[in-house]
Formats: sequence, structure tokens, C-alpha cells
Amino acid sequence: MKAIISDIHGNLEALAAVLEDIKGQGADELYCLGDVVGYGPNPRECVDLVRNFKLILLGNHDNAAIFDPEGFNPAAERAIFWTRDQLERSFETPAKRQDRLDFLTERPKLLREDPYLFVHGSARNPLNEYVFPDDVYNQRKMDMIFTRIPKYCFQGHTHVPGIFIQVDANNYQFRSPEEIDHTFFPEENKIMCNVGSVGQPRDQDPRACYVLLDDTGRITYRRVPYDVETTVKKILAIPDLDDFLGLRLRQGR
Repeated sequence: MKAIISDIHGNLEALAAVLEDIKGQGADELYCLGDVVGYGPNPRECVDLVRNFKLILLGNHDNAAIFDPEGFNPAAERAIFWTRDQLERSFETPAKRQDRLDFLTERPKLLREDPYLFVHGSARNPLNEYVFPDDVYNQRKMDMIFTRIPKYCFQGHTHVPGIFIQVDANNYQFRSPEEIDHTFFPEENKIMCNVGSVGQPRDQDPRACYVLLDDTGRITYRRVPYDVETTVKKILAIPDLDDFLGLRLRQGR
């Protein structure tokens, strides 16, 4: 069974809670769809914790921390430069620092394991494209994305969990985890599954979110409470991280 997580964003408390939950569910393959760093106060620790996963994709914040941020709002850009400083400073040894940087630089943008495709953003633009629930009404956009999906696509990036379903040639649906009772069974239709966010949920639920994928193709959403206040306090104590990045964790937005 696979555990698929995304968008940790340097939130060590959320990641630790999710890893403990995964252990209890018996998943033996761990996949991360990117954005291990960015926004949160513990980028180095989070990178170290995911190193032994079967898959870690490159997210747009990971990419920005190594190269240059493009299209980021001012708060996100300041957070990226602070994150880069944390990764580049030699807190342990120069070798350890370089090892982390090399690890992030070498992350792939996608993985295809038929019938599954794993990306951070979308099948059309694995790194940067957002696909929101309302996009089901944008047939041109959805058509162009779904033509690149073999059968099932798993993604993150928006931090909004749910299943996009290609009902027929002209129609798409989005179903939130609550609408499917947190479980989705395989269908003949093509689907995209947004696995939600571990470290910064944006669906008005502050609990960390990830999915389990079993051998039958069944998808199960998991919500995991964690010590939000500890993460908030860490962010508020760092001048280069906007207070909003911490405060919004309490509301899951």
C-alpha cells in the first residue's frame, strides 16, 4: 500500500504526525509530490525526514529555494529566501549542507507508473499549474490536462483535496473527501486525485491531509491532527516569515 503526501512546507510537527499515522496504517511505500520546503520553519529537518521515501518529486517551492522564485507574492518570496538561507548555512558540516542542496536539485518533476501518474502541479505542467475545483467548468483546460493522464493522476500544489472525474467527453466533476466519505473506489473514468497538504491545508480544516492507495486502486483520505500551536509559535518568532503564514494554519486556509 502506498501513502501519498504533498506540500509539507517545512512544517515538522505536521510531517511527524503524518508519518506516525502512516506507520499505523501499514503503508510500505511512501511518495511525496513536492514542496517539502517553503513557508514553514523547519526546512532542513523536513528534507531529512523524507530522504528515505520511494519517491520525492520537485515542487515549485523546492525549485524556487534552489534557483529563483518566479510569480511568488512578497510573503512567499521572503519565506523562500529565508528557506534558502537555512539550507545554505552550514549548521552541521559543509558536506551535509551540500548533500541537502544536491538532493533537492536532483528531484524529478514527475513519475509515471502505469496506470498512475504522479506530479506536483498537473499532468500538463508538472511543476506550476494549479487545478482548482472550479476548473471542472473550464472544459478546454481540463481536456488538455486529461489527455496527458494515462488513467489516474495524483497531484498536490493547491492544498485542496478531492477527486476530479472525467464523466464523459464533455463533462468533469469534482468531489471533496467529504462527498465521497473519504474513500474513492476505482472507476472506468480517468481521474485526478489531489492529495491535499500535510503542512498547510487550505480547505478550512487545519488537520494534515494525505491519501492511501491500496493494491485494488482504492483511495482513502486521512486527516491527522497535529500540534498546530507549536508550528505557529515558531513562525511568529522568525522575522523573515510573515505572521500570516503561521496564523492561517489555525483555520486551514
